[in-house]
Amino acid sequence: MASPQPPPQNRSILIIGGGTFGLSTALSLARATASSADSQSTTTTTITVLEKDTQIPSRFSAGHDLNKIIRAEYADPFYTDLSVHAIRKWQTDPLYQPYYFERGYLNVISAAAPAATRQGLDKYRASLETHPAFRGKVRAVRGAAEVKRLVAQFDGPCEGWEGYYNEMAGYAHSRDAMDAVYRECKREFADRVKFCVGPEHGEVERLLFEGEGEGGAGRCVGAVTRDGQVHRADTTIVTAGAGVVSLMPQQLAGSSSSSPGRGLGLGITARCWGVVHIQLTPDEAAALRGIPVTMVRDLAFFFEPDRDTNKLKFCHMGGGYHHLVHQESSSSSSSSSSAQSSVADAGPPRDLASSQFVPEIDVQHIRRLLREALPALADRPLIDAHLCWIADSGNSDFVIDFVPGAVGKSLAVATGDSGHGFKMLPIIGDIVKGLLESGEQSVARWRWAVHERNNNDGSVDGVRNWRNGAGKDLADLVRAKL
Repeated sequence: MASPQPPPQNRSILIIGGGTFGLSTALSLARATASSADSQSTTTTTITVLEKDTQIPSRFSAGHDLNKIIRAEYADPFYTDLSVHAIRKWQTDPLYQPYYFERGYLNVISAAAPAATRQGLDKYRASLETHPAFRGKVRAVRGAAEVKRLVAQFDGPCEGWEGYYNEMAGYAHSRDAMDAVYRECKREFADRVKFCVGPEHGEVERLLFEGEGEGGAGRCVGAVTRDGQVHRADTTIVTAGAGVVSLMPQQLAGSSSSSPGRGLGLGITARCWGVVHIQLTPDEAAALRGIPVTMVRDLAFFFEPDRDTNKLKFCHMGGGYHHLVHQESSSSSSSSSSAQSSVADAGPPRDLASSQFVPEIDVQHIRRLLREALPALADRPLIDAHLCWIADSGNSDFVIDFVPGAVGKSLAVATGDSGHGFKMLPIIGDIVKGLLESGEQSVARWRWAVHERNNNDGSVDGVRNWRNGAGKDLADLVRAKL
């Protein structure tokens, strides 16, 4: 007689955030549950994604953009290897391949670049030249003549430009790629993946805990949205990008006035960069079609024109911007009372409209770049200005781990995208899935505990990573009048 089958079990997973990390995680988990079903597993897994925007992909996500750079140069070889893995997916996976454009990456500095920026550029080039995947694909570029032989469309002086050109790099249509992942979830896994969107039904008001754990949190049993709906889950995964700062203030506690702009014990700061565009005519766009992604590290970077809109996108390369708030708390005793002041990370604005500007310093750097490379466009109107918010870990390491104090590994985070997370769209979900399956983070640098000790200045082996300069508070900057 055949042995009786065990009773079916139901498992629920809640994902908070419908951006790059959230969508990739939803797809990877959905595929895993489908594989389990095919193997006659008795466990049924349902996945719910909560997103505060009225649409997915989320416009609050840094990935919701015309394009994002896909490259593998890092001061840290660990991320070079990881990025090569992601690039292979972009090159070959039918889901991602249509949105990847391998136009190459011109990574240079101008004559005015500071020494630290020059040193960083040397580190990036070395990371490629010593990697077998880039053999024969990287070459030095020295001076305006070599730049213009590579990119004939650049008719400005390009004074003192030097660096290198990487053939195995380019960009992805980021918003479209994220939408493809979303549509894959809806088309193939509609019975397993549910999306709740909007400021009432999708915006999380608080995480929900029961009991009391070692750190006082207890077991995370889901979240409550602003409409009062309780979304219960066996496992909750926070993939809210920069919004993690506002969503998990208690779990990320540890603010300190001695570390302005890095007020979280976990070392995560909500940081942003300004993005603007130039509207080209069809003929102007056609003339620039095929140019490489061009990064002048002490000025700004830009892409070939977008095919659908003919827009040219620019971003000033700086240390980024944060928004700090000063908080006062009073303490009293029977004999005295005093007020204590601290600095905290305010996080990104709750609404999209509040990020529709860029600082004047961004405009100055972008116009300098245009005068060097494309002087005919140097005085053209800059449109669609906005801030792109990220969850910045300073040293660019991700945080993908269970949250200490949450009983039973019931709460996990995938955060710290640090401005280089989008390229990992094809693989980051599998990394999160691996965490859930193994029950522990095997990569030490992605562990929560490591980040609690990692309140550094954004450098790797003494060389600052892709940021160019120190961060600034938005409150101290003049907004551009565009």
